[in-house]
Amino acid sequence: PTNYLISYDWTIVAWEKGSQIRLAGSRSTLCSGRVEIYYGGAWGTVCDDNWDLNDAKVVCRQLGCGTALNAMASAHFGEGTEKIWLDDVNCSGSERSLAECRHRGFGTHDCGHGEDAGVICSGAFRFD
Repeated sequence: PTNYLISYDWTIVAWEKGSQIRLAGSRSTLCSGRVEIYYGGAWGTVCDDNWDLNDAKVVCRQLGCGTALNAMASAHFGEGTEKIWLDDVNCSGSERSLAECRHRGFGTHDCGHGEDAGVICSGAFRFD
């Protein structure tokens, strides 16, 4: 089962079998933001190459944030500063976690942070 932790700033972090995911960035809310993955002891981003609604569906489901409304590209929620962990993510939409989707391998990419992927989910929103 997926476990959830809501941090002091209302960020949801979901983890399942060692995989962690969160939404971050400028203009982010509880269920919308830049997709970040925790891997190898560090948080990192996901490149928007081939990023689509099926990928966003998996993220929204994994975070308990309802259905995906939009798969955002081109660092819509601002550029990350850490590693870029995933590129060419290809989910069918039925996976339980983003780590289960096909991708090039953790840390293998040809992207810059201007290509960071994001999601907008139907779940609750936080207004700052």
